[in-house]
Amino acid sequence: MGAIIPSMGSAVSTYKAHRCSFRPDRVDPYLRLGTVTVFVRDQDRSLRFYLDQLGFSLAFDAPFPSGDRWLTVVPPDGTAMLELVAPKPGSEEYKLIGHSTQIVFLTEDVLGKFEEWRKRGVRFHTSPQAQSSGAMSASFEDVDGNSFTLLGFDELTREVAEQRRAHAEKLESENRAAQELATAREVQARLFPQNQPSLASLEYTGVCIQARQVGGDYYDFLDLGRERLGLVIGDVSGKGTAAALLMANLQAHMHNQCATYWSRPFIPFALEQPQRFLLSVNRLFAENTTDNAYATLFFAEYDDGTRRLRYANCGHPPGILLRRDNELERLDSTSTVLGLFKQWDCSVGECELSCGDTLALYTDGVTEAFNAKGEEFGEERLIETLRRCRRLPSKALLASLVEDVRRFSPHEQHDDITVVVARCKED
Repeated sequence: MGAIIPSMGSAVSTYKAHRCSFRPDRVDPYLRLGTVTVFVRDQDRSLRFYLDQLGFSLAFDAPFPSGDRWLTVVPPDGTAMLELVAPKPGSEEYKLIGHSTQIVFLTEDVLGKFEEWRKRGVRFHTSPQAQSSGAMSASFEDVDGNSFTLLGFDELTREVAEQRRAHAEKLESENRAAQELATAREVQARLFPQNQPSLASLEYTGVCIQARQVGGDYYDFLDLGRERLGLVIGDVSGKGTAAALLMANLQAHMHNQCATYWSRPFIPFALEQPQRFLLSVNRLFAENTTDNAYATLFFAEYDDGTRRLRYANCGHPPGILLRRDNELERLDSTSTVLGLFKQWDCSVGECELSCGDTLALYTDGVTEAFNAKGEEFGEERLIETLRRCRRLPSKALLASLVEDVRRFSPHEQHDDITVVVARCKED
């Protein structure tokens, strides 16, 4: 049979390296036995023997350009395939049918496999025989009389037992890690707002859709007392568990310092209060994290009575303030990121909200979500969604925005998607 390989179609997975045969420490090219030829009279009849009686799997069944058929089967735990070839009667290959193939199948339990195959009608020449070397073997035939050897020996049994034990340990470790991640996800979910202070002039909501079990995005609603609300959104550097730990660190500092600064007796017109609050948060965050850890953060203090918003944007994407008349304002950075510098300062911006105004805060997982063409969702699409849905209640607006992002980027999520939407109530 020639070396031409027909179209493999969906069966190409058969050529993937068997995990038990692949050694990741090898530096030279991967090499293994691919196919061994067995000459048979009738391919369909032989196929049924290997599948039904020996328990093999079908690897390929495809036509050659010549009209011949490429038919291969593979044992359950093997990497090499048997190619079942039906040569033309009278050919030299046809004369090889019914002879010893010199092919050996290895098993950890010759007696067990012997009993299993014998009950399925496989013809054995003799019962399993012990050899002086300690190995055990038995020979059998396929439906064409081709002879094979079934062989087992102590070293193989020990190797299989070790691999089985290593696999069980790996599986146990993976399950334990999965359980720990699930627990971490539940714990982190509790770090997001569980209750929202009720305001007379503002409706607001938020969501964090994590790309992994845990992540580094953060949003919060802080009760600052005296009819004031803290709106917070942040994005910690890194991914996964490390980012989640930093996120928890940042959240703890936010809550602790919030209790410290806003529980003090009210100081009229204390414009420096958000600034001093963030200075303290930055100092603690920098002292309790590694040198390269940082977070972008948008913090806003909203006064329910005056509808005044004071904010600090610490290296975060700009807040989008969509006015009732459809005019747009960007609440840009007022300082650099948190955590990188112990000597750090920030300024505070201020604006007033009017009835029907909408504020949207988000992380870059929204604007940097990309489609199949590599295009990003971007700020323009975000603003377009906000304008189209600006008259909706905050929860409905948020749901529409998330739906638009996911419709634009339907593949596997690569970054956390976090959004906070606040809408000034109509009179």
